[in-house]
Amino acid sequence: MIHLLCIVIYVIRFVKNQDFTLTLLHYWAKLTKNIGSNSRYVGIDVKDTSSSSSIAIPLTPRSEGEILDSSNLKSFGFIDLRAATRNFRPDSVLGEGGFGCVFKGWIDEHTFKAAKPGTGMVIAVKRLNQEGLQGHKEWLTEINYLGQLYHPNLVKLIGYCLEDEHRLLVYEFMARGSLENHLFRRSSYFQPLSWNLRMKVALGAAKGLAYLHSPEAKVIYRDFKSSNILLDANYNAKLSDFGLAKDGPMDGKSYVSTRVMGTYGYAAPEYMATGHLTARSDIYSFGVVLLEMITGRRVMDKNRPQGEQNLIQWARPYLASKRRIFRVMDARIEGQYSPTGALKAATLAIKCLAIEPKYRPNIKEVVKALEQLQDTGSVKTEAVQKHRRSCAKDSSRKAASHRRPSAATVVA
Repeated sequence: MIHLLCIVIYVIRFVKNQDFTLTLLHYWAKLTKNIGSNSRYVGIDVKDTSSSSSIAIPLTPRSEGEILDSSNLKSFGFIDLRAATRNFRPDSVLGEGGFGCVFKGWIDEHTFKAAKPGTGMVIAVKRLNQEGLQGHKEWLTEINYLGQLYHPNLVKLIGYCLEDEHRLLVYEFMARGSLENHLFRRSSYFQPLSWNLRMKVALGAAKGLAYLHSPEAKVIYRDFKSSNILLDANYNAKLSDFGLAKDGPMDGKSYVSTRVMGTYGYAAPEYMATGHLTARSDIYSFGVVLLEMITGRRVMDKNRPQGEQNLIQWARPYLASKRRIFRVMDARIEGQYSPTGALKAATLAIKCLAIEPKYRPNIKEVVKALEQLQDTGSVKTEAVQKHRRSCAKDSSRKAASHRRPSAATVVA
């Protein structure tokens, strides 16, 4: 065993192919099996002549069977899901992503068997494209995380289907669809969200991210964007799609080194440049989405005039000024927010979008700022507060004018 370790170390020192190096470490970990039951990942320094980085290596890589067995999820048959979605009919499609379509379906609440449309429990079924290994990896990653993580602001994964070449995931149905649709789609079905609802959604999404970044979960989401924020019937926000999530450090100093994946425009600049992933990378992505909510514009839009296609570059000069902020605010919510509320939201977005990760707030600070905005951001709330202050001043003046004269004054 010692001789084998020496060989592994020798190869690591002289082989520059990181994927090959990680494979060696992976098999070495499987041979040793000398790890604690509560530790799935540890940091291992892998050095070569060109770079030095701390990489999260799974010393106990869980097999597909282990992940599925420990997930506490319902295992569905393909025939049942095909029946529940009416044979995956095109008019049942709720959305489409890079790794498959999502269909609306119905199942019995107790037996989980297919039910007639309009009866039982409504579900959303994601059917992954059958070609390619990456889709399977994301399918398994989704089960790995959502099979163990539970929070009101994370979408609930009910079960999965693994049958022959079929890979499907079954979620709770989110009646209002994605935040992306409400912000950018122009149709009678997707009405523009009011200012108050936007701030409610922002807070809910932030709370979901706060749970992921907590010591309990220690997860870097890596794909925070408006299309991955789903809304239930009461506009409660829930994060979805954990196919790119990673276990990672939360101390702000160490990082996970990984292949750059995600959505252009939302990913943090330092992650795009180096592959170094931290919790502050998610904060940058949150800032992008918050800016989209404030402006009603996509982060990247080639249909805009030159100079306005990159939302961050276009909006940044206006965000810090109480007078200029209105130039970038979504015209559809004009009159719904107070100048104070708009500036506070814009200031929070600026902080989250800081180029240097260390200058970005942590997620607890983001949640606190958004909680304060729930009370002070709207025109109505600010008007009520001004009225109360005015009434308090009037009553104090009246009290002063009606004070009884002192004894000394009467004697004089």
